[in-house]
Amino acid sequence: MVKRIKKEETDFIKFLGTAGARFVMIKQLRASGGIWVSCAGTNIIIDPGPGSIVRVANSRPRLDPAKLDGIILTHQHLDHSSDVNVMIEAMTEGGFKKKGTLFCPSEALDTHGVILGYAANFPEKIEILKAHTEYSVANFKFTTSMRHIHPAETYGIKFAIKNRSVSLLTDTRYFRELSDFYRADILIVCVVFLESRPEIDHLALVDAKRIIKETRPKQAILTHFGMTMLKAKPSLLAEKLSQELGIEVIAAYDGMSLKFS
Repeated sequence: MVKRIKKEETDFIKFLGTAGARFVMIKQLRASGGIWVSCAGTNIIIDPGPGSIVRVANSRPRLDPAKLDGIILTHQHLDHSSDVNVMIEAMTEGGFKKKGTLFCPSEALDTHGVILGYAANFPEKIEILKAHTEYSVANFKFTTSMRHIHPAETYGIKFAIKNRSVSLLTDTRYFRELSDFYRADILIVCVVFLESRPEIDHLALVDAKRIIKETRPKQAILTHFGMTMLKAKPSLLAEKLSQELGIEVIAAYDGMSLKFS
């Protein structure tokens, strides 16, 4: 079982924000800072959206962005990427220390991408994400999923902490092959909608339930909530799923930390 972090723990996942969709992000009904992962002394931030640098600065225990080793963008939509240039500057101490690796889809670096030209020169390395490929930086390794069904080029990831596998299922329309890749001890699922909206390429609660049922993780964590999910109270929805599936399902909240021991 994964427990909440204590100050002395070094291997953890911290949810800097749990906002999904535009209106929750714009109104900041939930924060949109992304996810921080510390693994065997390696620090990674995933999808630093609006306010990520503020959430890092206000974190308790404090997180130091200058100690980042890598930044991962699952895709370039602004709720996942708007602070990426800020975090690149923070990781490289304003560009004066060429260090760290940026992982992102190729379109994030295009003319109409989100990575600013000058900031792209700061990391020691830039790795272009492709489907079903393994990547690493320092002590952190991860594998990408198949390309998701989403307007932007999008990949989820799978990694391990303390011999426990963790998968992050980011934005996508539901399709059957998702369950094949995302089997893991801990499954983190971005659930934007309470009810399905076939015209929009995001997961709804019924999709998350199906994926959890098919993958049977030891623990499932719901996050990235849209307005309809918030109104329905994610913690109550997670509790109901736990009872129905016989699997521990929890709803992430802003600042929630999980330790691995």
